[in-house]
Amino acid sequence: MNIYEIATTYYEYFLRGTRTTIVVAFLTVILGSVLGCVIALMRLSRFKPFDWFSRLYITVIRGTPMLVQLYIVYYQLDFIPYPSGTFLGVSLDRAIPCILALSINSAAYVAEVIRAGIQAVDYGQTEAARSCGMTSGQSMRYIVLPQAIKNILPAIGNEFVTMVKETAIIQYLGVSDLMYNNGIVVTATYNPLPCYYISALIYLALNICLGKGLNIFERRMKKSER
Repeated sequence: MNIYEIATTYYEYFLRGTRTTIVVAFLTVILGSVLGCVIALMRLSRFKPFDWFSRLYITVIRGTPMLVQLYIVYYQLDFIPYPSGTFLGVSLDRAIPCILALSINSAAYVAEVIRAGIQAVDYGQTEAARSCGMTSGQSMRYIVLPQAIKNILPAIGNEFVTMVKETAIIQYLGVSDLMYNNGIVVTATYNPLPCYYISALIYLALNICLGKGLNIFERRMKKSER
């Protein structure tokens, strides 16, 4: 079978895998961003144990392979009764450990992005807020973070683009993502190369669309600042 015959015959497998990839990547970025924000605030905290923990977290996560982290989370948390059923066609009991592992990994990188975004805001903004009677927490919430968000959102979008590709490793835990379904088609056709071409084109199309969306979003943000 050639690439056209495989695409038209087994398109449902590729579509199903693409849907799972997008759902897992989206949930991972959301959860990773929340966790990354917490780690970033701990990193900026004057409370030394928080600072030490966040530094250790970022060093360990960024210094070990994601696949190793995936297996550690999966086997270490096997006692948790994950909910059964599906969400948008994604099997939860298989996907949730993967989302947790990917989120833990993503948070280490997002934390550094958020920290850099917060530190990019002029410290005079914080001093002005404090002089108006705001506490440090209030100045961070109402003054610093709203300005930092404009700096970090494009980077968070780039993390989403990266995560779409990184989710390929979840096939090893039996999650029916794009690469897992690609393997099913390879087994059925005994012709692996066209299948990988199709998967590569799907990943490329997803990331091109996401990249275009990010460019439009960044242009609108620049216009709003004028």
